[in-house]
Amino acid sequence: MILPSKCLRIDLSILGSGGEILQHLNEPKQVSRVWDEIKKMEIEKSTDSKITYDWFILSLDFLFLLGIIEIDDGIIKKVKP
Repeated sequence: MILPSKCLRIDLSILGSGGEILQHLNEPKQVSRVWDEIKKMEIEKSTDSKITYDWFILSLDFLFLLGIIEIDDGIIKKVKP
């Protein structure tokens, strides 16, 4: 579920969807804007992997717990190393 395995593709794991989220965080953004961009990208790519909103929130939690992102007043931003 968190990590990909031989039975779980990387784009369906929390680690993979977290990577997708990080690609959209080149600047601080609202949570809803990041979600909209990911959905738009999935439509453009027309991939069979669909990130659900629940999975998106779990991925944000995962990134937050790892200290990779901060969320302040609904704005997500990457934490500088």
